Amino acid sequence: MFIIEILKSIIFGIVEGITEWLPISSTGHLILIQEFIKYKNQNAAFMEMFNVVIQLGAILAVVVIYFDKLNPFKSGKTAREVQKTWQLWAKVVIAAAPAAIIGLPLDDWFDAHFYNFISVACMLIIYGVAFILLEKRNKNVEPTITSLDRLPYKTALYIGLFQVLSLFPGTSRSGATIVGGLLNGTSRSVVTEFTFFLGIPVMFGASAWKILKFIIKGNILGFGQFFLLLVAMGVAFGVSLYVIRFLTDYVKKHDFTIFGKYRIGLGVLLIIYGIFKAIF
Repeated sequence: MFIIEILKSIIFGIVEGITEWLPISSTGHLILIQEFIKYKNQNAAFMEMFNVVIQLGAILAVVVIYFDKLNPFKSGKTAREVQKTWQLWAKVVIAAAPAAIIGLPLDDWFDAHFYNFISVACMLIIYGVAFILLEKRNKNVEPTITSLDRLPYKTALYIGLFQVLSLFPGTSRSGATIVGGLLNGTSRSVVTEFTFFLGIPVMFGASAWKILKFIIKGNILGFGQFFLLLVAMGVAFGVSLYVIRFLTDYVKKHDFTIFGKYRIGLGVLLIIYGIFKAIF
């Protein structure tokens, strides 16, 4: 029954809406959940496109929440505020460039070699350890960059270079950029917010690229497939509205250690499951 497929879309949307923003890897969680919950009669080409395009729903939540801040044409802004908005967009573009330059030509290669349980598990564990070690290092260290206005273009580029590491499934785009920001003296709140904004061009570009590849390879998106994708995106959007606000409040009072521990635990479970599956 198609209603069952819609319920699966709702589940995928909830998972995406939560894990896209928390530094715990949305791709890793989608791979895991799709091992147990699968659409009926959907091919690999559709699922490959689905797992990226679903993120558009989450990204649209950023646009809605921060529309005034990101809109240089908003009436009532002073000349200085307009200038700051354009400067913010310039930093976002600079940070997004490395992922576009490196990610687009190597997209198929990464999917072919690293889109599997073991690779995802390893990246979950590696970045989980990185979060814990970074937070221990930063416990008695004051960040040098405490506002987006003072984020240097050079630091934005460094954060963008770290985002390239998220091409490895299981890394987490937000996880990679947050690690890059913390290493370069950026406060948790600043790098978290910048990660939200950085996702706009990156995910719109990645989604457009996946859709284009889907079409070029001769695939056709049927109405049923489009509807399932639309439902998942809509749910991801709604959930993201809450999760984004939760994370911005959370990082003001807490560090990322809990996410590091969660990543390690999930990574270990994935390895155990992968070994069990290979044997039995």
